[in-house]
Amino acid sequence: MPVESFLHYLRYEKAYSTHTVEAYESDLMQFKEFFCGDEVFDPNAVDAVIIRRWMVSLMGEGYSSRSVNRKLSSLKALYRYLTKNNLAPANPAKKVVGPKANKKLPSFVRDKEMNGVLDEEWEVDDSFEAQRDRTILDVFYMTGMRSAELVGLKDGDVDFGAQMIKVTGKRNKQRLIPFSKLLAEDLRDYLILRDEQVDGARMAFFVRHDGRPLSRSVVYKLVTKRLAMLPNLTKKSPHVLRHTFATGMLNNGADLNAVKELLGHASLASTEVYTHTTFEELKNIYHQAHPRE
Repeated sequence: MPVESFLHYLRYEKAYSTHTVEAYESDLMQFKEFFCGDEVFDPNAVDAVIIRRWMVSLMGEGYSSRSVNRKLSSLKALYRYLTKNNLAPANPAKKVVGPKANKKLPSFVRDKEMNGVLDEEWEVDDSFEAQRDRTILDVFYMTGMRSAELVGLKDGDVDFGAQMIKVTGKRNKQRLIPFSKLLAEDLRDYLILRDEQVDGARMAFFVRHDGRPLSRSVVYKLVTKRLAMLPNLTKKSPHVLRHTFATGMLNNGADLNAVKELLGHASLASTEVYTHTTFEELKNIYHQAHPRE
């Protein structure tokens, strides 16, 4: 049987997990039930029209676009295997396009709320940790860098003369991010306290009290702790501050291509999602402020 042969290939040659193989099997059995019920499945009798009808029926049953696309992907994988092994003459699913998935708009913090987080009463014990955590929030909000990029910063990456931070992003691609005089002051205050209070060699720009670099999990916890004061915020993570940076830049007139370069996106399409976010903000303002609303 072609389906059993394909599942055997996934399990023993590709070494896919049991959970993954079962997911493929469930999707393919669902298609077989739609196509031929209890009869023997003949892959050569399937065409693109039948596959599209199956997708329409799935949508009618309430499956999300994401789920339908996953099931279509399982069917395409089956036919790639069959054609490669001369078990089917062609791949009827090859040119079938799945339903367009609705993109979720990124969560972000509005300017006024972000100012409240940054101006919140912080610990007044003059500890290095308190200054460090506040500075980390500032860096996320004012540069838009990723969490992995922040924990990877070295002292030499911060150029106070040029007011530039050198960031190493995905695929080791480096970029320069400018920073303001306000952030420069915060960074200098942090460094002074760090050099006074941290013992031993400092292995990164942001460190623990013993000089060891911060882990991403530590950074995640300190950010979520500070964003917890915003109960209406659905997500609370360092990436939300990256979204906040991008949305704030566009809302205040920044060029889309410039924001793309600052974020280190490889494609403009990744940055364009923030234009949808800013449009949603405009809609909200309209509905709140127009007298006829």
